[in-house]
Amino acid sequence: MSVSALSPSRALGGVSGVLPVVLLLGLVLVLLKAAQLYLRRQWLLKALHHFPSPPSHWFYGHKREFQEEGELPHLLKRVEKYPRACVRWLWGTRAFVLVYDPDYMKMVLGRSDPKSPITHRFVKPWIGTGLLLLEGQTWFQHRRMLTPAFHYDILKPYVGIMQSRVNHPSLHRTSGRSFVSQDSHLEIFGHCAFSHQGSVQTDQSYIQAIRDLSHLIFSRLRNALHQNDLIYRLTPEGRWNHEACQLAHQHTDAVIKERKAHLQKEGELEKVRSRRHLDFLDILLFARMENGSSLSDEDLRAEVDTFMFEGHDTTASGISWILYALASHPGHQQRCREEIQSLLADGASITWDHLDQMPYTTMCIKEAMRLYPPVPVIGRELSKPITFPDGRSLPAGILLSLSIYGLHHNPKVWPNPEVFDPTRFAPGSTRHSHAFLPFSGGSRNCIGKQFAMNELKVAVALTLLRFELSPDPARVPVPMPVVVLRSTNGIHLQLRKLSDSGGDKD
Repeated sequence: MSVSALSPSRALGGVSGVLPVVLLLGLVLVLLKAAQLYLRRQWLLKALHHFPSPPSHWFYGHKREFQEEGELPHLLKRVEKYPRACVRWLWGTRAFVLVYDPDYMKMVLGRSDPKSPITHRFVKPWIGTGLLLLEGQTWFQHRRMLTPAFHYDILKPYVGIMQSRVNHPSLHRTSGRSFVSQDSHLEIFGHCAFSHQGSVQTDQSYIQAIRDLSHLIFSRLRNALHQNDLIYRLTPEGRWNHEACQLAHQHTDAVIKERKAHLQKEGELEKVRSRRHLDFLDILLFARMENGSSLSDEDLRAEVDTFMFEGHDTTASGISWILYALASHPGHQQRCREEIQSLLADGASITWDHLDQMPYTTMCIKEAMRLYPPVPVIGRELSKPITFPDGRSLPAGILLSLSIYGLHHNPKVWPNPEVFDPTRFAPGSTRHSHAFLPFSGGSRNCIGKQFAMNELKVAVALTLLRFELSPDPARVPVPMPVVVLRSTNGIHLQLRKLSDSGGDKD
């Protein structure tokens, strides 16, 4: 071989010959992608032309408007201006139809369209493919399998557990100081979300992991909705999210392993099988699919993690906003307190039967959930065309954002929607079947809605027995409607211990 054949100039010449080809291929790919995006946008414009949309930037859509004015003010302007629904452009060729009309809601929730992938992909690394994210026949099998776990005979004993959580000393402290006999200030959302008691919940690393995951999901939805998943995993926040998921999964796996080991003890398996009603985890462990197979360890973990997610932030949000609403309306708060005192005047523990004997408190809870729905929005992706009652149609493939917050604040559905008026839910009052959807609707409504209502009643009743609540005028909460309704600056309350309450004996 000659020396000239290996010379640097010959090698550079070869590279320079390939470079134009690479650049040409790159240019072709860019043009193809641009054409694809253009055709996609034209298809969307045609598909959505029956629905109003405020002027938007060709690329940024309505993103800047929402950032400048705030999410909720912008949403409420649209709800008031455009009847039933409107279009929101997210970014370039990404758009969805924002729905806040009860007739539209009823029609969509009566179908079996899959959930929108936009937001749920952020929680999937934590909760896996459980009941929340499953679709089709597998979802139906899991739903049918888990429904007995929420039978009222199963729920009854949990009233005592709920009471012990509310009465636990950790709920009577803030920053390490007891406020049993003094006025105090409290950021209520974090306290409701992360106070704990019992062997299953005392693993501090797990509690911290859940706290971190909740924070990270909220942060990503708020600030980086369009961020690529692969890029996100390489960021410090992405690595933090991965580590928190690993910790949460390890804890869940340990709980399942411990329960399996317990069931293998002599006589324990038959003892549990003989019970008329099984609890959530035992139902999962004994479950058999239609083909006779049991749930895999991955499926078990997904269902447990799903219920930790669904029953954790949502309940904390519900309790926090209900207490804030009552703190902001002292007259209604006092009337609830008097109703509860009449039930528990002798200091007796709250029981299952008491839960149906507090009508005014229940009305206030529902009105607070109308104003502050714990799950403010749910998404669907149309699997087939739909024609709404007013004649407007949408093709398959369109994303719908069912704004429960918008529905609950729609002046055409709820007169004076910003006014706290519990009489909207008085016995005998009438409303559209899909005007009030704090637990969604249709076949995919919240499986634990009765359990959640029980939790809310117990928490509100026992809190009002012990404390007089008032808002912190210096820190008014600003609702943020992402997966769970939070506040951008926390939910701060001032609490005054009631000297004549019977809540100190525990």
